[in-house]
Amino acid sequence: MWTLSGFADEISPDLDEQVALVTRLGLTFVELRSVWDVNVLDLDPAQLHGVRATLDAAGLGVSSIGSPIGKIAITDDNGPHLDRMRHAAEVATFFGAPFIRMFSYFIPADSDADDYRDEVIARIRDLAAIAEDAGVTLIHENEKEIFGDIPRRCLDIVEAVNSPALALTWDNANFVQCGVRPFTDAYPLLAPHVAYLQVKDALAGDGTVVPAGEGDGEFRETMRAFAEAGFYGFVSLEPHLGYGHSLGGFSGPENWTRAFRAFTAILDEEGIPHA
Repeated sequence: MWTLSGFADEISPDLDEQVALVTRLGLTFVELRSVWDVNVLDLDPAQLHGVRATLDAAGLGVSSIGSPIGKIAITDDNGPHLDRMRHAAEVATFFGAPFIRMFSYFIPADSDADDYRDEVIARIRDLAAIAEDAGVTLIHENEKEIFGDIPRRCLDIVEAVNSPALALTWDNANFVQCGVRPFTDAYPLLAPHVAYLQVKDALAGDGTVVPAGEGDGEFRETMRAFAEAGFYGFVSLEPHLGYGHSLGGFSGPENWTRAFRAFTAILDEEGIPHA
C-alpha cells in the first residue's frame, strides 16, 4: 500500500484551508513545510502546538518535515546549521514524523561539485548522527544546484555516509531539470536506497513542472518499477504548478487538486494500491 501525502502549503498559506482540501481529497497525512508563510522550523512553541492540535482534530498525521536542512552554501559555517538540525529532529518528534527531508548544500556557481565532495559527506555524516540519536530518518532530495543533483552523487552520499538514519527521497521532475532521465539513468542506481517518493513531473526542454505523467520524467515507468520492486510507504505531492523556488513553491487549490487527480489516475491505471 502506498500512503498519499503532500506539501499542503502549496494549497494556501492558511492552515485551515490546507486541511480542508487534503481531507476532502481523502488524505490522512501531510508533509509539513510551512504554515502562514513561515517554515515549520521557525514556528514558535505556541504555533507548533496549534498546528498539531489542528492536524490531530482533522485526523491528519505528518509523513515528513519538509525542512530546508542542507540548503545553505557549502562554504557557510555549518555550526549553526547543526543546531537547526537538532531543532528539526525535535520538531519531527513533536509531530510523530518518521522522516525529515534534507539537501546536500548549494555549490558555488561555475564550480565543480565534485571538488566539495569530502566536505559535503562530512557535513551530512554529522546531520545523520543527530537524526540517528533522535530516532528519525533523513531523506535526501535530489535537486539542482546542490551536490546531490545527479544519480552518481546521490548514490555517493548515501553509500559514503552509510547511516541507518539516511535514505533518499525521489523526485522525477528535479532529475529532469538536471538533464537526467529518471527511469533510464537514475532508477537502476538509486532504487534500493529510496525510502520516500515526491510527486511531480517536468518538461525536458525548459524544466517547466507539470502534473505527473505529462512531462519527460518517465513517470509511469518509474512508478511501475517501484511497485514491482515492492516499494511501499509515503508518496508526497509537491505540485509546483504555480511557481517554485529554492525554499518551496505554490500551486493553489485547483492546481493541487489537478496534480492529485493526475497522480492517482496513474496509480489506479497501474493497479498500485494507495490510501
